Amino acid sequence: MYGMRAQDNAPATHFRSDRLCRVNGELYFSTRENTLEGPFASAEMAVREIQAYIERMQSLQMGR
Repeated sequence: MYGMRAQDNAPATHFRSDRLCRVNGELYFSTRENTLEGPFASAEMAVREIQAYIERMQSLQMGR
């Protein structure tokens, strides 16, 4: 995938990866900021929270 993030100086290739993982049997998702968010009761709940996280991060960027 080619594209630019707001903080990038030049176009680059960004690869999506599986952001869901299990730690000690609990479900988390990882972020570009290198944090683990969770735990979540189900993969569906984690996916909803991933979308909410993305929306929060985008609104923070727009508020600058």
